[in-house]
Amino acid sequence: MSTLLEVSDLHVTLQTSRGAADALRGVSFSMQRGDTVGLIGESGCGKSITALALMGLLPEGARSGGSIRFDGQELTTLDEDAMCALRGGRIGMIFQEPMTALNPLHTIGRQIAEPLRLHKGLGAAAARAEALRLLQRVQLPQAEKRLDAWPHQMSGGQRQRVVIAIALACGPDLLIADEPTTALDVTIQREVLDLIAELVAEDGMGLLLISHDLGVMAETVQRMLVMYGGTVVESGPTAEVFRHLAHPYTRGLFAARPRLGLARGTRLATIPGRVPELADLPAGCPFAERCTLVVDACRRALPPPMNVGPQHQARCIRLDALSAPMP
Repeated sequence: MSTLLEVSDLHVTLQTSRGAADALRGVSFSMQRGDTVGLIGESGCGKSITALALMGLLPEGARSGGSIRFDGQELTTLDEDAMCALRGGRIGMIFQEPMTALNPLHTIGRQIAEPLRLHKGLGAAAARAEALRLLQRVQLPQAEKRLDAWPHQMSGGQRQRVVIAIALACGPDLLIADEPTTALDVTIQREVLDLIAELVAEDGMGLLLISHDLGVMAETVQRMLVMYGGTVVESGPTAEVFRHLAHPYTRGLFAARPRLGLARGTRLATIPGRVPELADLPAGCPFAERCTLVVDACRRALPPPMNVGPQHQARCIRLDALSAPMP
């Protein structure tokens, strides 16, 4: 199976009110065709910035370094016209908030037809017919009537299905889903995730799923990357990571999950402290100030990835102290 996406030593520096700040620090991973990979972590850990870097949509003034190769082509050196040919064509993205992802001044049908006309050269009638087929494929009720509807006339779950239809319009090789169930109720969340999984399996595309939900990772992706402080602190096959939680941050996320059967009034475990601001990231392990196992060496330099098991790595020099199983 050929490599679809290879990210090597990706760095991104953003301009903030407090000066330059490192948003990504040496992110590396790869995906084969048909792979499903998840990025997980708290808000501010670098998940969405990673997705925007892949799409060439970083904020103005951002500086990046490292390599992003898509199907053998280096993306970091492409001009805007070449990136526009990839976006919406071979790389599709489901954005976090469908209300802001959709243009309130255009009908649903026109927005789905736009990438079909730009990337596939379809005429107006053919693009509208394909837009209807896509709405039916994402199981939007009364699809034909929805073609001429406006975004504000639809519910959150319906808008999310429209965004998925737009992302899938040109049959991309890679689908990036950035928190695709944000602000949706639990039932609709499940429906949307099941729909994405079904469509990815049908088309054989690669999926990069961004979430803060461990349950979503367990059920949806083959491999997962745990991000914190702009870097990947743990990565590996999903089942292996859950079987052997190696990094203190991953363990903290797992311990904080809600669980059935807890007595009424039981307080969930929490990770002390909070995610540091980008401008305050330490030179060493970004989790050092919140970690109960920290030693001086943790603060001196960013730990290198350490092998935990087959294809399973963690950036932690205290792996020996983490051999005890989770409760």
